[in-house]
Amino acid sequence: MRIFSGIQPTGRKHLGNYLGAIRQYVEGQERGEGIYCVVDLHAITVAYDVVELRARVLDTTAMLLAAGLDPARCTLFRQSDVREHTELCWLLASVTAHGDLNRMTQFKEKSARQRELISAGLFLYPVLQAADILAYQTDEVPVGDDQRQHIELTRDIAQRFNERFGETFKVPVHRIPEVGARIMDLQDPTQKMSTTAGSEAGLVFVTDEPGAIVQKLRSAVTDSGGEVVCGPDKPGITNLIEILAVVRSSKVDEVEASFAGGGYGDFKQAVADELVEYLGPVRERYVELRGDERALEGVLAEGADRARAIAAATLATVRERMGVGAT
Repeated sequence: MRIFSGIQPTGRKHLGNYLGAIRQYVEGQERGEGIYCVVDLHAITVAYDVVELRARVLDTTAMLLAAGLDPARCTLFRQSDVREHTELCWLLASVTAHGDLNRMTQFKEKSARQRELISAGLFLYPVLQAADILAYQTDEVPVGDDQRQHIELTRDIAQRFNERFGETFKVPVHRIPEVGARIMDLQDPTQKMSTTAGSEAGLVFVTDEPGAIVQKLRSAVTDSGGEVVCGPDKPGITNLIEILAVVRSSKVDEVEASFAGGGYGDFKQAVADELVEYLGPVRERYVELRGDERALEGVLAEGADRARAIAAATLATVRERMGVGAT
C-alpha cells in the first residue's frame, strides 16, 4: 500500500498539526510505503516572505524527522524539487470543473483573509493537491478533518480522468483519525487550532517549553460545570479529553472514566503533565536536527530523486493518454 500526504511549511507546528497529521505519517511508514512532501508550492499561493519560506521548509523537515519519520523507510521531499507536480496540475485542470473549485471551503476562507491579491494559485490549490496525490498512484492519504473536501475532489478528478482517457489513476481514500482529527483552540474551543486565526494562548506548539504548555492548559477555556465528560455543550472539555485520549493511545470513554468524580483543575493539570512528557522527546530531537541544515537538505534531495522517478512515470502515462507531447 502506498501512502502519501503533504504538509505546509507555514510557521511553527502546533498540536493540531501534530495529532491530526504528523503522527499519522509516522504510523503510515509502519503500514506501507510512505511518501511525504513539504508543499512549498502551496505556501506561495498567499502572501509570504522568501527568506522565511526557505527557513520554514527546513523547520518542517526537522519536525517530521523529530516526530519519527525515517528517510530509510519513507520518502520525504520538497514539492518544488519534483517539477512533475506542476505539469500534472495543469493537465488535471482540464478535467476539473470550475464549479467544484468555487465550492471549496478553504478557498473561501483563505481568500477572505487576503488583504490585496487573491491569486489564481489559491483557486487552483486543490488541483495541485490532486496532482501531488495522484502522481504517486496513492492508495491512502492521511489528513486532518479540514482536508476531507479536498480529498473528495481528488477522487472526483481521478474518476473523471479515468472515464475520459482510460484507467490511469488509482482512486485514493482518505484516512482521518477517529480521535484528534480536529484539535480546537484552547481559548476558543468552537474554532480549530490555527496559527492564522487563533491567539498565542490558544495554541500549543510542539516546540513549546514545558512551562508554557502547563500555563496554556491551566488557562484553557472550559464551561461552568465540573464533570469531565464530552458533550456538544462542553467543547472545551471535549477538546481536552480528545487530546489526552490521543496522548494515552486510549479511547475517549476510558479517559472520562479515569477522571470520574474529579474536577476540572486536576484534569487540566493531568493533560498538561502528560502532554509535556509526550512532546518532550520530539522538541529535544527537533532542536538537534534543525542545527544541521546541510543534512536536512540532503534528506530532501535524496527523497526528491526517489519521488521524481515515480512521478515521471505517471506523468508519461498521462501525457500519452491525453495526446500531449511527442510520441
